[in-house]
Amino acid sequence: MEKIPLLVPLMPTIDQALPYFRQIDGNRHYTNFGPLSRQLEQRIADDLSVEQAGVTTISNCTVGLELALQARGLRSGANVLLPSLTFVATATAVSRVGMQPVIADIDDAGWSLTPTIARRAAEHHRVDAVMPVATFGRPQDMAGWDQFERETGIPVIVDAAGAYGNQAAGAVADVVFSFHATKSFGAAEGGAVVSPSSERIQRIRMLSNFGLDTRSGTLTELGTNGKMSEYHCALGLASFDMWEQVKQDRRALYANYMARLRSACPGLIFQEKPEDGVYPLMAVLLPEGRDATTIGAAMAAHGVETRRWYTPALHQQPALRDCQVIGAPEVATRLAGRIIGLPFFLGISDAQIDMVCVALSRDLDS
Repeated sequence: MEKIPLLVPLMPTIDQALPYFRQIDGNRHYTNFGPLSRQLEQRIADDLSVEQAGVTTISNCTVGLELALQARGLRSGANVLLPSLTFVATATAVSRVGMQPVIADIDDAGWSLTPTIARRAAEHHRVDAVMPVATFGRPQDMAGWDQFERETGIPVIVDAAGAYGNQAAGAVADVVFSFHATKSFGAAEGGAVVSPSSERIQRIRMLSNFGLDTRSGTLTELGTNGKMSEYHCALGLASFDMWEQVKQDRRALYANYMARLRSACPGLIFQEKPEDGVYPLMAVLLPEGRDATTIGAAMAAHGVETRRWYTPALHQQPALRDCQVIGAPEVATRLAGRIIGLPFFLGISDAQIDMVCVALSRDLDS
């Protein structure tokens, strides 16, 4: 029986990255914001139409979230509002810098924390910062979040881990991206923080170098080692060389897959998001009364690997049981157990997509 994996990462080959590796050999500069890091920051800046001074590379998205919070100068124990439906790293990043995750519900259509939900929460609870998530690669409304920060004075840091290619930069708010191998844009590991404030970027850069002021050797703040190596930057630069084709291929794959799913499984519910997005995965919502664990086990018997994305939700996680939860996260509770991740990767064939659709349709009808 053929087995279809959930994800097959696409990274540049050694030959595609070789010109950049040779630059490393010539430079003999391997980390600590070397020449390739600067090149990658410039390409990110050009891609997002921002200044290079508003971009810094980072070792991974989780560290980027931590340092972006620190760079806002928030007090110890600050309350950071998060959506209940997200990967656990959103919450652990908050906790690891001595702040408190405060968990809120999400909206029905986009499965995300919105400015409206955040405003409502801030009216009745202390909220020192907000960390909305670009859920499953769906871009957050940056105009809405910029307006939220301007009007409330509450800092906004968008966790856009899986949304490079979809998520715009902010005019006021900060955005953090992941370049993990499983994302649409990959460098094996790494990420970037993008901010309209060059001062915040400089502070994040310093914090990612332990908090040292390298001009004097003075430890000005307690930071960490969060730098992206030149080798990972080389992979990022090679990924940019193939980025236009990757975007085109992922958009075509998503459109083809969605058409086949809608035809074969009309009972499925889909996240509201741009149809022309560059998405790293395929997450769908099962009908009421069905759960992802049971359906996933049945599909595994047919050779189809699935994943329970973002489940349990944050408010259901044992390690977060002491976190404040605002209201009853009814939407997140209702959706979490029914969201299932389906095989989605460049190179999946039409026959394999049909196999996924047939297996899912059969198991939903059983």
